[in-house]
Amino acid sequence: MHTATVFIELGSVILVLGLLGRIAGRYGFSPIPLYLLGGLAFGTGGLLPLSASEEFVATGAEIGVVLLLLMLGLEYTAADLVTNLKAQYPAGAVDFLLNAIPGALAALLLGWGPVSAVVLAGVTWISSSGVIAKVLGDLGRLGNRETPVILSILVLEDLAMAVYLPILTALLAGAGLVAGSITLAIALATAGAVLFVALRYGRLISRFVSHDDPEKLLLVVLGLTLLVAGIAQQLQVSAAVGAFLVGIALSGEAAEGAHTLLSPLRDLFAAVFFVFFGLSTDPTSIPPVLLPALLLAAVTAVTKVATGYWAARRAGIATRGRWRAGGALVSRGEFSIVIAGLAVTAGIEPGLGPLATAYVLILVVTGPLAARYTQPAVERLGAVFARRRGTAWAPEARAGGTAAGAPAAAGVLPAQGTGVEPVEDAPDTEDVLDPGPDQALDGLSR
Repeated sequence: MHTATVFIELGSVILVLGLLGRIAGRYGFSPIPLYLLGGLAFGTGGLLPLSASEEFVATGAEIGVVLLLLMLGLEYTAADLVTNLKAQYPAGAVDFLLNAIPGALAALLLGWGPVSAVVLAGVTWISSSGVIAKVLGDLGRLGNRETPVILSILVLEDLAMAVYLPILTALLAGAGLVAGSITLAIALATAGAVLFVALRYGRLISRFVSHDDPEKLLLVVLGLTLLVAGIAQQLQVSAAVGAFLVGIALSGEAAEGAHTLLSPLRDLFAAVFFVFFGLSTDPTSIPPVLLPALLLAAVTAVTKVATGYWAARRAGIATRGRWRAGGALVSRGEFSIVIAGLAVTAGIEPGLGPLATAYVLILVVTGPLAARYTQPAVERLGAVFARRRGTAWAPEARAGGTAAGAPAAAGVLPAQGTGVEPVEDAPDTEDVLDPGPDQALDGLSR
């Protein structure tokens, strides 16, 4: 009877997820908020709480996190990461300062302590590249001049995860200064070693993993990923970081084949992860934190817009493109939930999970709206203020800076602000590049 109950519960959950995904696809928005709401409905205090299958769902959720990071790593080569780190680190630093600090301050103001502050800083810092990639495609902006700037910021956030997650894992485990420093040193040494090996021997590794038979390729890549993730977890480095590094080490045909084969598994287990996060959150605990979540969402939406505007201005993008870049970065999603999920599992603060759930629900819904309407809203407001002052509104006025006129090569994000000769701003309908960014965005899913 127990097995039958597990099958019935799992079948019901997966069927509901499929229907929710269809609804999201029909209306053109991310399914993440619907998955979270589904988890709330199936969790404690929800409409149809699960009992028999919760342990299986918990394991599936952990696999979902591993696969999300693996697929993210497959999107980049070690050379891509090194190039972007050298060229775009100022934009990454501004992104961290403007978006992580509000989360940390909010946690401290709520009296949750320094560990919760580190967690909430990560939740508010990381944008959702999965949602952003879809929105840019839907809006026809894959060839816009600001798109490489957006991609560079997302890549730097991914790189930062390799450092942030080990620190967070050590803090959640209650490790002291010495133990935490050792954990971070191991993580940095491991990441550095993987990048070195990937740069020097990436082709050999990919040749060893690659196989013409899809079944054998799937088993080798999935087995290697879970093995490395488990070893990383044992070393207190984080299973997610281990999976991310495996993805970086693979390239060429092996990476392409693995991406194609693992995408359905990733989608399934990622959906299970979002449901499990919802299961871990009591719906009755959300209303008390709804106001702080709204305030935090409003503040960090503005700081993300400021981040994109500054980075695009530094790259020489016209004013319209700067506002579009800022609006596109507002969405938070899967990895904000991953970070909060680690804290919920550790049980450090009961209110953290509900706050993160409400925060992500707000921004994953309003983020696409911000991407679409930030630039026209700013122009309309500028025109109103200009009329009141009796002056003309010039939306294409530009500041000094270098241009981002070079198209992005396939799979490689161009280095912005590196002394390239300025390019005259194109009108809004012509402010596009060659279709390189489309290739760089294809399959991006953080």
